Amino acid sequence: MDAVSELLAEVRARGAVFRRAVIRPPWALRMGSGAPLTLATMLRGHAWVVADGHEPVRLAAGDIAVVRGDAPYTVADDPATAPALEVTAADYCPGAGGVERAATLTCDAPGEEGAVLVSGTFERRGELSERLLRALPPVLVVPAEAGPFPSAGVVAEEIARDRPGQQMVLDRLLDLMLVSALRAWFASQDASVPGWCRALDDPVAGAALRLLHDAPAHPWTVAELAAEAGVSRAALARRFTALVGEPPMAYLAGWRVALAADLLRESDLTVAAIARRVGYANAFALSVAFKRLRGVRPSDHRRARP
Repeated sequence: MDAVSELLAEVRARGAVFRRAVIRPPWALRMGSGAPLTLATMLRGHAWVVADGHEPVRLAAGDIAVVRGDAPYTVADDPATAPALEVTAADYCPGAGGVERAATLTCDAPGEEGAVLVSGTFERRGELSERLLRALPPVLVVPAEAGPFPSAGVVAEEIARDRPGQQMVLDRLLDLMLVSALRAWFASQDASVPGWCRALDDPVAGAALRLLHDAPAHPWTVAELAAEAGVSRAALARRFTALVGEPPMAYLAGWRVALAADLLRESDLTVAAIARRVGYANAFALSVAFKRLRGVRPSDHRRARP
C-alpha cells in the first residue's frame, strides 16, 4: 500500500450524514457538526466558505471543498452575510422526505430556485489520519474541471432514493469523492501540497519512502536506503530532506511512532510487542522516541484512548 492510501485508509465515512439542502438567498450557515473533516459541493449556484481567521474561498457549482474540523467556518451566499442558522450533526436531513429547518434551508428536492448544497462528514480513525489532516489547508477547494469521481450529481441522486444498503453506498461514495479530490490536489501545483506526497513521484526520495512505509520495522540505515535507491548516502539524504522536509531517519521515527500510537489505542498488545512491531528493540526505546515526539509516554497515550 502506498503512503497516501495508508493515510486515507484511516479517514473514512461511516454512517455518513451526507445530505442535500436547498438554500434561498440571502443565506449563511454556521457549520458546527464537530466532524474532523467535511466535504461540500454545490449542485447549483455558488457559495463562499469562510473559515475563521482565513480569507473567504469561493465554491462554484461542481467544485469540491474539503474543510478541516479544527477550523470553524461558515458557508454563505456572500462573505458578508451573517449566519442565520448553526448546523450541527442533528440538523442534517435524515432522509429524502424533507425536513424544514429554517426559512432559508430545506432538505426537499430542488425546484427552480435556490442554491443546492450537498455535504458530508468524516470520522477520524487514528494517528495516521492526523498526519494527513495536519497537511491539509483549513479549506481546500478542488475545481470541478479536476474531475473528482464520483460527481456530486451521482451522490445527490442516491440521496433522493430510499433503497436497501443506501447508507453503505453513501459512505463509499463519500470516501471516493474525498480520495478523488485529494488526488487532484496532490497532482496540482499548489504550494500547500505536503512534501512527502510530492516526493512519492521522485525516483530517489519516492523509492526510499516506499521502503520505509512497506517495512517500518526493518533496521533501516541511510546507507541501506541509498543502496536500494541506487544513489550515494549524501545524494539520498540531500534529495530526501529537500523534498520531504526532514531527513530519512527523522521521517522514519515519526512514521514508527504514528503506527505505534494507533496500535496502542486499537489493540491490547503490550508496549514491548508494539515496539518490536514498529521497529524498536524494546519498550524503553519506544518510550523514549514516543515521549520525544509526542510529549507523553506510550502508557499515558493508551490510557487516554476513548
